[in-house]
Amino acid sequence: MEGLSRTRAVFYLVVTSVLWSLGGLLIKLVDWNPVAIAAGRSAISALLILAYVRKPKFNWSVDQLLAALFYFGTVTLFVTANKLTTAANAILLQYGAPVYVAIFAPILLKEKTKTADWFAIGFALFGMVLFFFDELRIENMVGILVAIASGISFALYIIFMRKQKDASPIESTLLGNILTALVGLPFIFSQSFGFRNVAGIFLLGTVQLGFSYILYSIAIKYVEALEAILIPIIEPILNPIWVYLAYGERPGKWALLGGSIVLLSVTLRYSIPLLVKNFKSTGDCGVRKILRK
Repeated sequence: MEGLSRTRAVFYLVVTSVLWSLGGLLIKLVDWNPVAIAAGRSAISALLILAYVRKPKFNWSVDQLLAALFYFGTVTLFVTANKLTTAANAILLQYGAPVYVAIFAPILLKEKTKTADWFAIGFALFGMVLFFFDELRIENMVGILVAIASGISFALYIIFMRKQKDASPIESTLLGNILTALVGLPFIFSQSFGFRNVAGIFLLGTVQLGFSYILYSIAIKYVEALEAILIPIIEPILNPIWVYLAYGERPGKWALLGGSIVLLSVTLRYSIPLLVKNFKSTGDCGVRKILRK
């Protein structure tokens, strides 16, 4: 994909986000144990990614193994959360992962957490608390906690991916998919293999996870940082919409409010500095052009 245009890269990223957003809908379509769903999805995704990479280079470092472990935790907990609570709760709470990255970064990456990060963390955590005001059922409460755990696991996955200097992200994710498939394999054999379940697992493994991650790995090299942050917001917005249209599942008003706060906190924290930086850069160029005249 050498010489991929920026326009096409942005298009790939948009398609990726839309495909990711189908997760909640397809997970609810499959009447399987959450661990079995995660395993089936990851097994198919691993085959696709392996076909794309062809010759993966695993270095078996501690960081690579921990990244794979936390990837397993992320996908398994996310599927479980979708079964216990609403799709909106599951995806919006997982989207708080950048907040946890900011919390863990000083310890694991030796990166200083800035004042702006702490403001974003505070607002995002406040938004997460609001989720607990909806549907005071034990199942929903457990689902919310599992979704939060999925976000924490995703943050740790991101951190250990960043700690790897010589490893390719797609190869680390491949290892995580293999681990997820192997751990959940015993759960698959006791599940029903009706058409709806098989079709759902196939779509989850190919469209929602396999093809989407391949597109993402291609596009991310050719887009600006701001686009890489803003475009994936399509996922948590569309995810609950698909589930509502298919199943009539409505997120509660407190969850919607809390989710909006989480999205805004994360988005504004990482987009505003880049906007300011881009504006200054553009402004400097404009001044130089005027002076040349």
